Amino acid sequence: MNRAIRTVVAVIGILFAIGGITHGYSEVLQGSTATPGLMIEAIHESRQTWAYGGEAAFTLIPNFLVTGLAAIAVSIVIIIWCLRFLDTKHGATVFLVLFVLSLLVGGGIGQVAFFVPAWLFATRINKPLTWWRDALPQGFRQAIGGLWRWTVVLAAALVLIALEIAIFGYFPGVADAEQLMNIVMTSLGSALLLFVIAFISAVASDIERQREQGAMRPAVSR
Repeated sequence: MNRAIRTVVAVIGILFAIGGITHGYSEVLQGSTATPGLMIEAIHESRQTWAYGGEAAFTLIPNFLVTGLAAIAVSIVIIIWCLRFLDTKHGATVFLVLFVLSLLVGGGIGQVAFFVPAWLFATRINKPLTWWRDALPQGFRQAIGGLWRWTVVLAAALVLIALEIAIFGYFPGVADAEQLMNIVMTSLGSALLLFVIAFISAVASDIERQREQGAMRPAVSR
């Protein structure tokens, strides 16, 4: 198993499952009322704290309460899946299916930009990484192999900052809605870039770990 890749995918999955729970909670607060259509705002206008605080979402369920409960339930399953079953035979496929389901039941729209690349890397969790071994020279792998821990932490922090602003509209020293939205988009864009870097670094780390383990086996057998 490629443990570093698995960890990065799990972090993304759990982060955006938390986002799905916040969407679902806000939708539940709107009660058993009809949705205006497929596109909804998870947070009712009476509870919005800033101009862009509606938390846009998509849902096939024409009821806010049921939509919210479904979003929360799917998000909880995603968290459990990421923690326990991501490295199983169909782990990556179920990961993708769960996030598509989350998208369809009010779990949020922005997650698409993250769970699609995360799924692509999740398909490599139990693979030999042969192409990557040829594409990344050993010296480069050794240079970047330790970066994934730091980049994934920074990316996760940026996602949480964006999520907090999206819900509460608060960032120290900033009150203008347009500036706040710029911070949200910049944070998410930077987080996406950092996650890609984390994935590449994780690939390098897993390849080097396997190479070192392979080099140790003959010595142990002797």
